[in-house]
Amino acid sequence: MPRHRPTPTTVSTCMVDTEQGKHVFEIFDYSQHRGMGTGEYIRSGIFSVGGYDWDIRFYPDGLDEVRKDYISVYLELQSKDTKVRASCDLMLVDQKTNLSTSVRKTELRKFDSSNATRFAPQDAMFMKRSKFEASMYLHEDHLTIQCIVTVKKDPHVSKTELFREIEVSPSNITAQLGNLLDSKEVTDVTFSVGGETFAAHRILLATRSPVFKAQLYGSMREAKEQLVIVEDMQPAVFRALLRFIYTDSLPDMDDLEGDANSEMIKHLLVAADRYAVDRLNLVCQSILCKNLDVETVSATLALAYKHNCDTLKDICLEFITSPNVMDAVVATEGFKNLKATCPSAIVDAFVKSTRFHKA
Repeated sequence: MPRHRPTPTTVSTCMVDTEQGKHVFEIFDYSQHRGMGTGEYIRSGIFSVGGYDWDIRFYPDGLDEVRKDYISVYLELQSKDTKVRASCDLMLVDQKTNLSTSVRKTELRKFDSSNATRFAPQDAMFMKRSKFEASMYLHEDHLTIQCIVTVKKDPHVSKTELFREIEVSPSNITAQLGNLLDSKEVTDVTFSVGGETFAAHRILLATRSPVFKAQLYGSMREAKEQLVIVEDMQPAVFRALLRFIYTDSLPDMDDLEGDANSEMIKHLLVAADRYAVDRLNLVCQSILCKNLDVETVSATLALAYKHNCDTLKDICLEFITSPNVMDAVVATEGFKNLKATCPSAIVDAFVKSTRFHKA
């Protein structure tokens, strides 16, 4: 009886590569640009997405006399003798919340550098000027335009190959380790934190933290004890620290809002520094950096100094000394606390500000 042979299968694929980039155009001293006249514009620096050059045009007095009551904003294809398929999303940023809002979206179409299709959108009425000037998109004479550009490149077909595939499921080790933590099975150490207890596994903690390794396997007193007392830490923070050690991700904090969420991240950074969990330290720094504003920057800067977060410190100093920001920061309660608890930060900010004004 002849043996059944599987039918040979070959495969080729056609794919379209997509590249996306975002440009942020900060405009200060808006009122000084008003009155430059219709058809006059401010141009951003040139930026590259998908191998093509682009810029943003901002017309504070509108494109022409017909649209003089509007501000006009365009994305422009700068590359010469070029045609490209792309889409874009032009947004304004709320200066209080730092949240961006889409104002004009252009769906996927062809941009041709030789004619008017090099601009998007195709109308000049970006936003009524009276509405714009009354909104939080303009605050202290400052506005921020964000533009996300998506470029579709020419399709390409792969080389034909014999189809051989064994499907492998995605890794679920972090979920399994999270379940191990939750189940409390075969745990061999218990922590007491603020009146709550947490069961864990020595070897896993030691693998992820050199401090836990020294505590649980070295000559320290905790190595001989089944119950380890943790001072000066909230139970919720220690619980989140354990979750990150086991799963390499932060727990769901949707139940925390606003300041409570920010405070949790700050406490987690302190815990990460205390137990030398470097990646958690960087994750917390990244979150704090993305949420900097006039009210939070002083406290974040003090934290960065205390826990040797040099990159976060530099970003905070740059934020404080940026145009039209320092006076607002100095007026906050957080800055007064910064002067009392971390005077070296004030000195560094002053030096950086002096260099900026000299430049």
